Amino acid sequence: MAASGDEIEDDEYEALAYQQRLKAALHYTVGRICEKTGEETGLQFSRRFIAALTETTFKQCESFATDLELFAKHAKRTQINCDDVQLLARKSSTLAAHMEDMSKELSKAHEADKANRKAKKAKKSKPAEETAIEIEDES
Repeated sequence: MAASGDEIEDDEYEALAYQQRLKAALHYTVGRICEKTGEETGLQFSRRFIAALTETTFKQCESFATDLELFAKHAKRTQINCDDVQLLARKSSTLAAHMEDMSKELSKAHEADKANRKAKKAKKSKPAEETAIEIEDES
Protein backbone atom coordinates (compact mmCIF):
# COMPACT_ATOMS: atom_id res chain seq x y z
CA MET A 1 0.00 0.00 0.00
CA ALA A 2 1.47 3.35 -1.05
CA ALA A 3 1.80 6.19 1.42
CA SER A 4 -0.50 9.11 0.84
CA GLY A 5 0.77 12.58 0.01
CA ASP A 6 -0.15 13.85 3.46
CA GLU A 7 1.88 11.10 5.15
CA ILE A 8 4.91 11.90 3.02
CA GLU A 9 4.58 15.61 3.79
CA ASP A 10 4.26 14.83 7.51
CA ASP A 11 7.40 12.67 7.40
CA GLU A 12 9.33 15.37 5.55
CA TYR A 13 8.12 17.99 8.02
CA GLU A 14 9.19 15.84 10.99
CA ALA A 15 12.60 15.21 9.41
CA LEU A 16 13.07 18.92 8.79
CA ALA A 17 11.95 19.80 12.33
CA TYR A 18 14.35 17.21 13.75
CA GLN A 19 17.20 18.60 11.64
CA GLN A 20 16.42 22.12 12.85
CA ARG A 21 16.50 20.96 16.49
CA LEU A 22 19.87 19.32 15.89
CA LYS A 23 21.20 22.50 14.29
CA ALA A 24 19.90 24.60 17.17
CA ALA A 25 21.59 22.34 19.71
CA LEU A 26 24.81 22.40 17.70
CA HIS A 27 24.63 26.19 17.38
CA TYR A 28 24.25 26.51 21.14
CA THR A 29 27.20 24.18 21.74
CA VAL A 30 29.44 25.92 19.20
CA GLY A 31 28.52 29.26 20.78
CA ARG A 32 29.44 27.99 24.25
CA ILE A 33 32.77 26.63 23.01
CA CYS A 34 33.55 29.94 21.28
CA GLU A 35 32.58 31.81 24.44
CA LYS A 36 34.91 29.72 26.61
CA THR A 37 37.71 29.98 24.06
CA GLY A 38 37.17 33.73 23.90
CA GLU A 39 37.49 34.02 27.67
CA GLU A 40 40.73 32.03 27.65
CA THR A 41 42.33 33.81 24.69
CA GLY A 42 40.77 37.26 24.85
CA LEU A 43 39.23 36.86 21.38
CA GLN A 44 35.69 37.72 20.40
CA PHE A 45 33.66 35.72 17.89
CA SER A 46 30.91 37.35 15.86
CA ARG A 47 27.47 35.82 15.55
CA ARG A 48 28.02 35.39 11.82
CA PHE A 49 31.23 33.46 12.47
CA ILE A 50 29.48 31.18 14.99
CA ALA A 51 26.62 30.59 12.52
CA ALA A 52 29.09 29.78 9.71
CA LEU A 53 31.10 27.48 11.96
CA THR A 54 27.89 25.73 13.06
CA GLU A 55 26.79 25.18 9.45
CA THR A 56 30.25 23.88 8.47
CA THR A 57 30.29 21.54 11.46
CA PHE A 58 26.80 20.25 10.64
CA LYS A 59 27.75 19.57 7.01
CA GLN A 60 30.93 17.79 8.13
CA CYS A 61 28.94 15.62 10.54
CA GLU A 62 26.52 14.73 7.73
CA SER A 63 29.47 13.73 5.57
CA PHE A 64 30.93 11.63 8.41
CA ALA A 65 27.60 9.89 8.96
CA THR A 66 27.30 9.04 5.26
CA ASP A 67 30.87 7.74 5.12
CA LEU A 68 30.40 5.62 8.25
CA GLU A 69 27.22 4.13 6.82
CA LEU A 70 28.98 3.30 3.55
CA PHE A 71 31.96 1.72 5.35
CA ALA A 72 29.61 -0.57 7.29
CA LYS A 73 27.64 -1.46 4.14
CA HIS A 74 30.86 -2.23 2.29
CA ALA A 75 31.78 -4.68 5.06
CA LYS A 76 28.27 -6.19 4.73
CA ARG A 77 27.28 -5.04 8.20
CA THR A 78 24.23 -3.17 9.43
CA GLN A 79 25.99 -1.60 12.41
CA ILE A 80 28.78 0.94 12.48
CA ASN A 81 31.68 -0.11 14.70
CA CYS A 82 35.05 1.18 15.92
CA ASP A 83 36.82 -0.01 12.78
CA ASP A 84 34.58 2.25 10.68
CA VAL A 85 35.32 5.25 12.89
CA GLN A 86 39.06 4.55 12.75
CA LEU A 87 38.85 4.27 8.96
CA LEU A 88 37.07 7.63 8.87
CA ALA A 89 39.84 9.21 10.97
CA ARG A 90 42.64 7.86 8.75
CA LYS A 91 43.21 11.21 6.98
CA SER A 92 44.29 12.88 10.22
CA SER A 93 47.21 11.04 11.81
CA THR A 94 46.67 12.76 15.17
CA LEU A 95 42.97 11.93 15.21
CA ALA A 96 43.66 8.36 14.04
CA ALA A 97 46.16 7.84 16.87
CA HIS A 98 43.70 9.29 19.38
CA MET A 99 40.91 7.05 18.07
CA GLU A 100 43.15 3.99 18.30
CA ASP A 101 44.04 4.84 21.90
CA MET A 102 40.37 5.35 22.75
CA SER A 103 39.50 2.03 21.09
CA LYS A 104 42.11 0.22 23.19
CA GLU A 105 40.81 1.88 26.37
CA LEU A 106 37.24 0.89 25.52
CA SER A 107 38.31 -2.68 24.83
CA LYS A 108 40.12 -2.89 28.16
CA ALA A 109 37.11 -1.44 29.99
CA HIS A 110 34.81 -3.88 28.20
CA GLU A 111 37.02 -6.84 29.15
CA ALA A 112 37.17 -5.68 32.77
CA ASP A 113 33.38 -5.29 32.80
CA LYS A 114 32.96 -8.80 31.38
CA ALA A 115 35.31 -10.22 34.03
CA ASN A 116 33.38 -8.33 36.74
CA ARG A 117 30.05 -9.70 35.55
CA LYS A 118 31.50 -13.21 35.35
CA ALA A 119 32.86 -12.94 38.90
CA LYS A 120 29.51 -11.67 40.21
CA LYS A 121 27.69 -14.49 38.44
CA ALA A 122 30.07 -17.06 39.93
CA LYS A 123 29.65 -15.49 43.35
CA LYS A 124 25.83 -15.63 43.06
CA SER A 125 25.84 -19.29 41.99
CA LYS A 126 28.27 -20.31 44.75
CA PRO A 127 25.86 -19.68 47.67
CA ALA A 128 23.21 -21.69 45.84
CA GLU A 129 25.65 -24.59 45.52
CA GLU A 130 26.60 -24.31 49.20
CA THR A 131 22.91 -24.33 50.19
CA ALA A 132 22.37 -27.45 48.12
CA ILE A 133 25.34 -29.15 49.79
CA GLU A 134 24.06 -28.15 53.28
CA ILE A 135 20.64 -29.64 52.49
CA GLU A 136 22.28 -32.88 51.36
CA ASP A 137 24.42 -32.99 54.55
CA GLU A 138 21.35 -32.56 56.76
CA SER A 139 19.60 -35.55 55.13
